Amino acid sequence: NIAMAAQMTDAHRRFLQALMSHGIMEGSEARKLHRRCCEIHKVYYAHDKLDDFISTINSHLQPLFMQIRKGMSEADGRAHYALVNLAETEITKMASDYTENELELFRKTMDLIISSENGFASSTDILNLADQLKTKKMKKKEAEQVLKVFVEDKWLSERNGEYTLHTRCIIEMEQYILSNYQDVARKCNICHSLAIQSQVCESCGTGMHLPCVRKYFRAQTEPRCPKCNDFWSCDIP
Repeated sequence: NIAMAAQMTDAHRRFLQALMSHGIMEGSEARKLHRRCCEIHKVYYAHDKLDDFISTINSHLQPLFMQIRKGMSEADGRAHYALVNLAETEITKMASDYTENELELFRKTMDLIISSENGFASSTDILNLADQLKTKKMKKKEAEQVLKVFVEDKWLSERNGEYTLHTRCIIEMEQYILSNYQDVARKCNICHSLAIQSQVCESCGTGMHLPCVRKYFRAQTEPRCPKCNDFWSCDIP
């Protein structure tokens, strides 16, 4: 395996440290960082070799049960890179940072988001859950503060009082969500990764990310479902 044989250099180590401190990085930032690390440590740099550079790091992270994974922002379709811990399920990993009732609020928020039609849950609906927690009830003010922390820590994203899962959360928790929400979680028919904010074919239930919908139907005058060929009735974003 060529990737296994590739040596970790100080450029790789610097890249990994920067990614660890950010948790997640947008594709263009990762490309800039790749270039900077190679220049600082005088290592061969090729602008189109970021994924090879990352797979070298991943081959050395493997024994540590960690991996840099690539994912997509559901809002704009941009690539992102996140460092993922494969040894623990993500909810147990969160347990070291949050109290039991904060975790329960997160789980219930995730339930709402994943089972919703558009991949969002309103702050009103989430805050109504705060006094129904089994672990320990939460006052609404307290719950608002906890939601703010989830946004700061990049587990949730918020837009006009509506919450969805942050790109980092989706990259980290994809396997967890697909296995724990088998009835409602769906993969995008185009890019085959987990789709939280998606459009769904009314005829066959095929789902697609909004950026994938945009790309797929760009050249079509009459949008038809890629699976059943029925007319795509949702508004193309």
